Amino acid sequence: MTLPYPGTSVHFQLQISGIDLGDFSTCSGLGAEVEVEQRAEGGNNSFVWQLPTRITYPNVTLSRGLTPDTAKVSRFLATLPTQVTRGSAQITALTPQLTAGPVLATWALREVIVVRWTGPSFDPSRSEVATESIELAHHGFL
Repeated sequence: MTLPYPGTSVHFQLQISGIDLGDFSTCSGLGAEVEVEQRAEGGNNSFVWQLPTRITYPNVTLSRGLTPDTAKVSRFLATLPTQVTRGSAQITALTPQLTAGPVLATWALREVIVVRWTGPSFDPSRSEVATESIELAHHGFL
């Protein structure tokens, strides 16, 4: 099925351990990197072995302007001091339609913990959207 629009201006839904934290306008940090150790071939000066050692995953950061969904994040953060546990997370990229449109992509993350939440800065001398962001550390994809 071909979509009538490219995957731009999407929004992202975030769920952690089945708890819906709402829609976010940006998502960055989805990725994986294989660290490689180099070993020179003995007696063959023109060849170096590239040996994979470990996979690392950068933190994922989602951001948005303040919305009523901010209360969902506040409730979720209120539980952290009593139960910091690793759970799974699901990030779903949706089309830019106002109604629930087709899903463009979904990423499931394993052993997720919230490592940072940044709230808005209020400065009456500047005309900017009040934003919040949430940063997640994880141990890979499901």
